[in-house]
This record gives sequence, structure tokens and C-alpha cells, in this order.
Amino acid sequence: MSRPARLPLVAVARGARGANRLDHDAGVFRDRFCYVEPVRIASLHVYPLKGARGIALERAEVLATGIRHDRRFMALDEDGAFVTQRAHPSMALVGVAIAGDRLSLSVGGASATVPLAPDGPRRRVRVWDDEVEAIDVGGEGAELLSQHLGQRCSLVFMPLDVIRPVESPYGRAGDRVGFADAYPVLVAALASLADLNARLETRGEAPVPIDRFRANVVVDGGEPFEEETATSMRLGALSVRTPKRSSRCQVTTVDQVTAATSKEPLRTLARYRAEANKVYFAMNAIPDLADDASARVEVGDLVTYVRGRATDR
Repeated sequence: MSRPARLPLVAVARGARGANRLDHDAGVFRDRFCYVEPVRIASLHVYPLKGARGIALERAEVLATGIRHDRRFMALDEDGAFVTQRAHPSMALVGVAIAGDRLSLSVGGASATVPLAPDGPRRRVRVWDDEVEAIDVGGEGAELLSQHLGQRCSLVFMPLDVIRPVESPYGRAGDRVGFADAYPVLVAALASLADLNARLETRGEAPVPIDRFRANVVVDGGEPFEEETATSMRLGALSVRTPKRSSRCQVTTVDQVTAATSKEPLRTLARYRAEANKVYFAMNAIPDLADDASARVEVGDLVTYVRGRATDR
């Protein structure tokens, strides 16, 4: 699907008809004139295996738990701790693909496939402070990860009937998430990335791509960090609440192609995006969907920021 062309920039005079409402076709009304392009979805990404590479999508089905198949699988090390790029940057080298009802994993010339919705005995696993039930997938998927990480690993799957609540106190009753750190969806903005990259280049550092932030929804347009002014967003046909900014860790310093690590961009972000010992970039989002509902979003869909009182800003 080709991405729709951007709408032309326009000016709207104060007092003109319709000037006091948000008009996607005209852009966003600010002060006396409007010179701002509408915000659109630039790319969509799903990460079936926590910590591994993502899959770029042209369109996505979103459930209450996030984009379908997002972070439903997780690797555990030999001690039962969940595996991410924080301690194992080489997870960035594990490729994933979905074909029919199978999930394919590949790394270093080796590959394995597992059912996309496996069934079998359940076990208790821990992700951060949450203990939930998961299915031990085992088999060639676990063996591939064990070989790659150099230790005995398990591969587990979280069925949709397992309820893991969204981080308290930011979620509402019924809000749920898979094996993502704390929220079902992450929204990042290219305007904010451009601001970061300008600062990196001023410091003599190389710019970084948006994949360092492992977002599900990447938006284009608007001002740097304008997404933080929203307490909810409309992403095409999907409404999401955005109660909290995303605090970032060393995963942002992992090159998602080579798995090489450095101090950037976290060091530069810490110079101007730090508050109370946390560094912020991108917005956590919660779909406004019932458990049995879904919504479709596509690259090119219009994005609306809804302002209001926010929890941490």
C-alpha cells in the first residue's frame, strides 16, 4: 500500500469559519495562523518475541492487549529470568516472521518455527513484578535461542485468556498487556527523533534511527514532543489513552541491526529529557477497546492529539 501524499500546508486566520476546531484537512489550528501539517501514522511495528527484532506492517489489527501477536512470546534464561536486550544485546539479531499460523525465528544462519498460538501445559513465569501463567513452547524455538545465547533457555507464550494488568495506577480496570514491559502500545514521533538527532550531531555523534525505541506506532508531523501534550490520541479508527511517557533504558543504545552497543542516544537524552532520575522518549498507550473488540490501523492514517490533564507531566 503506498503512503498517501501529505496534505499541503495552509493558513487559517483567527475568526475564520471553522478556525476554532481541529481540522485534519487543514492541519492544526495554533494561535492566529495554522502552518502545521496533519500528523499521520508513518509506520507500524509488531514484536512477537520480547527483545527480538520487529516486523514492519502496512496495516495492523489492534486488540485490548496491543497489536495482535505483539510480545506474546518471551525467552527465559536458565535461572527463569526473562531475557531482553538489556542484559543480552544479541537478542537484536534474532529475526522473526509470521507465515500463516507459524512464527519463524532465525539467527546466524539457523532457523526454527513454532506455532503462533501454541497449546500445552502451563507454568508460572515472572516479567518484572508480575507473575503470570504461560505455555512452555519448548522444542526447536527454545533450542535456537539456547544456542544463540550460550545457555539453556526456555520459550514461553502468553495466551489471550491470561490477564496481566497494565501498570498501576495508570491503567483502568480491565486494561491488560502481554509481555511488553508495562503497556500494550508504544507511540513514538519522528519530529521528536529529529530533535534528538540534531542534538546528537551537534555533539559530534551519529544520528540514530527510530528503531532504537522499539515503538509499535511511529507518527510523522507536528512539533517535537508534541505527543506528550496528549492524554489520548486518535490513531485512524483507534482511540488510545496515553497516561504516561515512556522511561528509557540501555536498550536504546543497542544497534538493532548489528547489536553493537554505545552510550548514545541515552547520554544525550539524559541532558534534556531527564526527570527524577528517569529519561523519557515516546508515549505509552492503552487501546480503548473491550476484550472482544478490535480496531484496524494503517500507515497513512490521520492522528489526532487530545489534550487534557496528564498523570506524570
